[in-house]
Amino acid sequence: MIQNEWYAVLSAKEVPHDAPVTFKRLGVKFVAFRNGQGKICIIEDRCCHRGASLGMGKVHGGHLECPFHGFVYDENGCVVKIPANGSRAKVTEIYKVKKYITREIGGMVYLWWGSDHFSPDYEPAVFEDLQSPDFSYSEFIDYWPVHYTRAIENQLDVIHLPFVHKTTIGRGGRTIISGPVVKASKNHMKFYVKADVDDGNNQPLKPSEIKSYENLNALEFQFPNIWHNIISDKLRVFAAFAPVDEENTVIYIRYYQSFMKLPLLKQVVNRLGIWFSIIILRQDKRVVITQEPKYSEYRMNEKLIQGDLPIVEFRKMRARKIEEDDNVL
Repeated sequence: MIQNEWYAVLSAKEVPHDAPVTFKRLGVKFVAFRNGQGKICIIEDRCCHRGASLGMGKVHGGHLECPFHGFVYDENGCVVKIPANGSRAKVTEIYKVKKYITREIGGMVYLWWGSDHFSPDYEPAVFEDLQSPDFSYSEFIDYWPVHYTRAIENQLDVIHLPFVHKTTIGRGGRTIISGPVVKASKNHMKFYVKADVDDGNNQPLKPSEIKSYENLNALEFQFPNIWHNIISDKLRVFAAFAPVDEENTVIYIRYYQSFMKLPLLKQVVNRLGIWFSIIILRQDKRVVITQEPKYSEYRMNEKLIQGDLPIVEFRKMRARKIEEDDNVL
């Protein structure tokens, strides 16, 4: 996995106030728990004493107790109590496990995945619009047996809709894809698409030929693993693609809306929205899990076309990050 990045790894709702949660991301087993102030802390899920899973332990007063011999850990991964040595015994600093830097923003937990030589000098980049209190959301979590690059590219793929989603968002058979117009910076891209029915005479417009592209629906991707579909000013879909390991991904899908304010109706709208999002996601999953190989990279045996421009940009972005990692090492 690419280092020195903030990865969205969990929904804050997954971490209760009174128990730890074990999870695997980026090929590593972590344990998350809340400290005395309710902040989510993430440390290595392996007791430094005998290697037991700390996720099987208990949370007391914001500290995590190992289930094997009762070693007590604080939010920094340091052992603060060894019961067998007595309450008055001093615990030396050798008794500790790795602590990971985290941020909780908009109900998502971001983890800094970096080499020992670097610490974050910037905060996680998020989609600011979605942090507005006007938006409420519903959430669904799904597990895909694919590398996270394939899951991400599926949401950058604008030419699959009339085929994979012919009964939902792809109805109408608009197979001619003009553009897409891709606006990219170092870690972010925003792209715009124009879709039309093939009448036998029209051809896709090149990106430079699309006028007033800003008026089209837009999609965004923020490196390394969050995505945003701007359906309208008051309706959005968000996704985080959390890499579990080289062959598995957890997808967090959220349906955001701000047009319904009444509490009861708001919940109904949100539930219906996420229900529809699940249908679409499952249509995608059925096909994506068949792709070979299970990962993607910049240069591989695929024959891409103009409509794949967002995927090409993502692969360039990721290849550049991999090269930066190699140069550091």
